[in-house]
Amino acid sequence: MLGPTVDFGMVGFGVALGEDQKVDETAASYVDDPERVIQWGYHTFHRAPDGTTATDMATAASHKALGHAGVQASDLDLIVVANSEVPEYLNWDPSAALARALGVTELQTMLLTEGCSSGVTGLGMIAGQMALQPELSTALFVAVNRVSEYHRNRMSTNNSPHSDAAVAVVVRRNHPRARWLATEQFTDPEFVDWFRTYYGGAVAPMPPAGWSSRTAVTGVEQVVAHFEKDPRRLREFGVQFIRRVVQVIDMACRRAGVSRHDVARIVYMNDPGGCDDIAAAAGVPVSSTNVDIARTHGHMGAADQLVALVEHLERGEVVDGDLVALCGTSIGMRWCCTLVRI
Repeated sequence: MLGPTVDFGMVGFGVALGEDQKVDETAASYVDDPERVIQWGYHTFHRAPDGTTATDMATAASHKALGHAGVQASDLDLIVVANSEVPEYLNWDPSAALARALGVTELQTMLLTEGCSSGVTGLGMIAGQMALQPELSTALFVAVNRVSEYHRNRMSTNNSPHSDAAVAVVVRRNHPRARWLATEQFTDPEFVDWFRTYYGGAVAPMPPAGWSSRTAVTGVEQVVAHFEKDPRRLREFGVQFIRRVVQVIDMACRRAGVSRHDVARIVYMNDPGGCDDIAAAAGVPVSSTNVDIARTHGHMGAADQLVALVEHLERGEVVDGDLVALCGTSIGMRWCCTLVRI
């Protein structure tokens, strides 16, 4: 046990969601086999209006969080943005764009782009900056997911409808509530090419004629092809996948000097089936996860875990003293966990 090297907690939260969309009413507009999507167990996802950008959503969530915390943007020492989707522009910094939208200048900003996991690992990044800079007192952390429907199909990237959302958290050094305790992560680079966006980067700037995200190869098809359609290898990886989620939770617990049995709630990505599997592997009831919240929101990329934490707090499902494990997986492939003491 090493324990935390810095002490900070979450002072205020803000959430901005796209408009509610019914999965069963809209799935056919994204895929040719809507029943497959409906069977995933979601009933709602969020789609932002056309013209609403990731920066717009991040700004709206930030204003809510700053107001909740009673903090002015000018009081911030650091802004960190985790963006888990295709950005508005290439060679462009969304964290600087957010600082401009908030009207602050000559301020440290940081951009995280490690996919869905950056909404979890970002708190560890802030801890690192606080350890390096004793004068850093107050930070704003924003996780945003705004799907580019040109590049990606909301309902075929993986087994989740992808949602548009942003969540902002104001953190302050030595704040006693919702305290960061530890962050752990590891990657298995064998799977680095899964779920990537194939066109728009330096290797393939333009898609071939006739290409559409509606008919492009899905993320699930990429996974199946990686294992050469071998059912045994797919099953083995499925078991390993869930085992590694529990493994990274245990790593974070050791770092913080606690036990997994001390964890009151496991907040995973918004994946109902994944919540079931992780609860079974961790030896806890599925009601101790975010399974119900997952069905309501769809997969919000990097925003999943913090949005769920906000809702669990508002519902009174986590209370002072509870230990919460924010955990997930993402491109890389990366497994991660951050522990928070309410």
